[in-house]
Amino acid sequence: MKARVFITLKSGVLDPQGKAIHHALEGLGFAGVNDVRAGKLIELDLADGTTDSEIEDMCRKLLANTVIENFRIERLETA
Repeated sequence: MKARVFITLKSGVLDPQGKAIHHALEGLGFAGVNDVRAGKLIELDLADGTTDSEIEDMCRKLLANTVIENFRIERLETA
């Protein structure tokens, strides 16, 4: 089983990486970008039967800093 964990900064938390990306896009002539927020994507290959609760525990204990970050879990369909 595979799962993706999307980690983003909470609103109100400064995002220097997002600001740098925004500045670079403007420098390349992409004037239509109003703001950029950068995040992380973590793909997990998990044993069958791993519960949502176990994945959430992984996020809270290691993968995300829940003081400043939010996370969202997406399970992937296996082919």
